[in-house]
Amino acid sequence: MNGQAEVSNREIKSILEKVVNAMWKDWAQRLDEALWAYRTAYKTPIESEHKDFWVVKKLNLNLDTAGAQRKLQLNELEEWRLNAYENNKLYKEKTKRWHEQHISKKELVVGEKVLLFNSRLRLFPGKLKSRWSGPFIIKTIFPYGAVELTREDGTNAFKVNGQRVKPYFEDGLERQKSSLALRKAS
Repeated sequence: MNGQAEVSNREIKSILEKVVNAMWKDWAQRLDEALWAYRTAYKTPIESEHKDFWVVKKLNLNLDTAGAQRKLQLNELEEWRLNAYENNKLYKEKTKRWHEQHISKKELVVGEKVLLFNSRLRLFPGKLKSRWSGPFIIKTIFPYGAVELTREDGTNAFKVNGQRVKPYFEDGLERQKSSLALRKAS
């Protein structure tokens, strides 16, 4: 090939010369140890030496040219990094806009009846058992989507995330009238 096998054999032979006795009778027993020492020792590859020589030859040992080339490469790398950062920022903004467009806006009103999603109903929920409990009445609406709910009799006020509630629709025309009255009042 490229002389690598000959170099390897020569190095293994030099290791064996150091560890076997003068008569060379125990070289077969020491071969495993020599191979282990050769495999674990730090070696400079021939390809690396060849590449180093090629680089020196190409640059003609001109350190100014090499320094200028390196600065150019660093500036180019900085441009790539800034471009990737800008593209990442644009991608995040676009994803945020898409996500916000697909969020359903809920218009909740104080005094409105709502159902609460019970996310903890996991023990034997049954296929047809609803995970919505209620109805509850909205007592207070806080900024950033928090809602304070009470039971219909006015007891047990507690806060929940507004995303966990949905309007409770009663049967008949009374539901529509009460809903319109609540919206006009607020």
